[in-house]
Amino acid sequence: MPNTKRGEISAVIGGEEKTLCLTLGALAELEARLEAGDLSGLAERFAGGRISARDLTAILGAGLRGAGNSISDDELARLTIEGGVAGAARIAVRLLDATFGSAS
Repeated sequence: MPNTKRGEISAVIGGEEKTLCLTLGALAELEARLEAGDLSGLAERFAGGRISARDLTAILGAGLRGAGNSISDDELARLTIEGGVAGAARIAVRLLDATFGSAS
């Protein structure tokens, strides 16, 4: 069960419930992978509401690894995600919200 106070969420990925968490290490990985430069760069990238499949894979992959799951982005890209692409986007939004808090 995820610890929401630590920014963890759960999601069904590859037919199994997984925990995701964007730790500092996972955020550093995400900054590098998406060439965002820093946390402000990440925020600007996602603030526009446009997100690519590569972004989704990077966010979910970093979140899975941050929670201790041993999985590469390539392995993640081959798994089914409950709800398809829209489901993956919802998971990414939930994970970012759990990490940074709601903007509303």
